[in-house]
Amino acid sequence: MKVFRLLFVSQAALLAIFSGAAAGADGTDNSARSVLPPYSKQALQSKIEYCQTCHGGLAEGVRGAFPIPRLAGQQIKYMENQLRNFVVHKRQNNVMSNAVQQMGSAEMTALASYFYDLNPKPLGGAPKGLEATGKKIFEEGLPEADVPACMSCHGPEAKGAGAFPRLAGQLDDYISRKLVNWEKDRGQAQAAPGGPAATMKSVAHRLTDTQMAAVAAYLSYLE
Repeated sequence: MKVFRLLFVSQAALLAIFSGAAAGADGTDNSARSVLPPYSKQALQSKIEYCQTCHGGLAEGVRGAFPIPRLAGQQIKYMENQLRNFVVHKRQNNVMSNAVQQMGSAEMTALASYFYDLNPKPLGGAPKGLEATGKKIFEEGLPEADVPACMSCHGPEAKGAGAFPRLAGQLDDYISRKLVNWEKDRGQAQAAPGGPAATMKSVAHRLTDTQMAAVAAYLSYLE
């Protein structure tokens, strides 16, 4: 049986939850932090197993008609933010919104922490011929198109930090779809100026579909 790292909400965080704090600098609506009774280990395990039915036994992601993303190794802060965004429909996905409606803040943190500790091998499968171009864009950006290097936010190994997500090992078709459909998938609410969502909106508009596919292919093989 896995040993779960239990994280406790600080007194300051509890005050923020009860006061219904406004949107944070990263654009996350903190009012989505539900005030629910403490979760049980059994409830957390059930939620983990529920997630695994779609995202894979090791949360490595699943390929299909609609790619289901890798959660393994994902940054805790980023995952917490996205779970809350599903609650308030800042991200539109009926399955995910229904799955997280009754989750409290502490349970979201524990769930995110569990997946952060997983590290399966990437599924791979992306076109090999695109990797070199993708690597160059990731490391150097496209100065002529005013696109910054992806690594400037996501880190040299694409493992992310805080509100910036891990991209290493993510399914290439999932990354490509999100970039191509950024406005539809992430544009339901006003992005905080200078925040990750606002930056990505600008980047997605300036990359061609071929460039997006190249970056996605490169990232999909990183461990």
